Amino acid sequence: MNESSPIRTDTARAYQPDLEPGPTRRRARPLRWMLLLVALLGLGALAHRWYDARQKPEGETAAVHGKGGRRGGGGHDMPQAVGVAEVATGDIPVVLQGLGTVTPLATVTMRSQISGYLTEIGFREGQTVKRGDYLAQIDPRPYEALLAQYQGQLARDQALLQNSKLDLERFRRLSQQDSISKQNVDTQGALVKQNEGTVAADQALVDQQKLNITYTRIISPVDGRVGLRQVDQGNYITAGNTAIVVVTQLHPISVVFTLPEDDVARVMRRVRAGAKLAVRAYDRGDSHEIATGTLDTVDNQIDVTTGTVKLRALFQNDDEALFPNQFVNAKLTVDTVTNAALVPNAAILQGTPGTYVYLMDGDEKVTVRPIKTGETDGTRTVVLDGLKAGDRVVTDGTDRLRDGAPVRVTSGAGAQSQLRPDGPGSPGAAAAPAATGTPEGGTPQQERRGRRRQAQ
Repeated sequence: MNESSPIRTDTARAYQPDLEPGPTRRRARPLRWMLLLVALLGLGALAHRWYDARQKPEGETAAVHGKGGRRGGGGHDMPQAVGVAEVATGDIPVVLQGLGTVTPLATVTMRSQISGYLTEIGFREGQTVKRGDYLAQIDPRPYEALLAQYQGQLARDQALLQNSKLDLERFRRLSQQDSISKQNVDTQGALVKQNEGTVAADQALVDQQKLNITYTRIISPVDGRVGLRQVDQGNYITAGNTAIVVVTQLHPISVVFTLPEDDVARVMRRVRAGAKLAVRAYDRGDSHEIATGTLDTVDNQIDVTTGTVKLRALFQNDDEALFPNQFVNAKLTVDTVTNAALVPNAAILQGTPGTYVYLMDGDEKVTVRPIKTGETDGTRTVVLDGLKAGDRVVTDGTDRLRDGAPVRVTSGAGAQSQLRPDGPGSPGAAAAPAATGTPEGGTPQQERRGRRRQAQ
């Protein structure tokens, strides 16, 4: 039936080509994607080279496109831009730093020594007071009445005592005449002593009430500043229980800070020598100096849990820059190193050679120089061995350097000698080709680049 049906045969043949190329198409799709990816990478590389060439000065572009081809040997040894500094000779303080808290020398919570009604407040919140200034008044009338009662008892008992003494004298005279027995004399003598004790007790009660009356007037025991009022006028105050206000001494004020136990010997050696060690207080961020004072004392034991010792420094605090319970960074100057070789901390590196710097030589190249360091003040460090005054070390751009690499100084010591007004790399030299389009003595690549810049 198929042989007699040419239409079906032709139809089958017509569909046959569509069935055969299927696998070939599937194999061709990854190939096309790979070719497209390679093309994109090539375009990206060309764009990067074009952008890099646009950013470089003419002198560097000529070096790259000169000897060694477009990416020849000249590009590999191109000088790196660095900042340098000279090793200086000077003095540097030896500073020990610790965390501290501003602590008042006196913080007094004012409480009444007697019970009674608070009849008057004699201060303003935040007021500065002197020792002996009036702060508050407790109602004195109950104590004055009790004082009068005790004074009356005292007067009565004093009269009884005087009468018993007179009787004792009479009994003694009668006893000498054998008119009364010795027992009567002894009994009267005991009565005199009893009355003397009663008078003494009455006098103590009178003195106690006089003292209580003085306690009704509350005064400040220290110079300082009063805080917020903690009880209002009219309230009943219990002796020793109710707080009225807190007075804090601000002038002078102290800072209690800690140092590692390894630094104790150095500090104590200076203290025993009678040195007045300066202490500077910095803010929480350790960026702003708040006040300067002196070391007052060192604690008598080390905290075994932290391995630190407490120290206290005194500050006059006339401007009240230090506030009670404020967190500060305390810096104690224990000594000063004189005539030392100093380098910026930015030049000091750590690596396989140990502690080292990149040292500039006369050929504008750098060499790795191991050094031995000493004290530091946070920005400079003493070099004990490896450098001398006048040496130039790299402080910026060290991450791109290697031993023997050529460099170009852009900042720091020697930077001006690298930027000559008419030399390569100067603004005048870079602008001239763009202005003329045909720099004298330029390479063909420079001429083409100048024409492109002029066209732009």
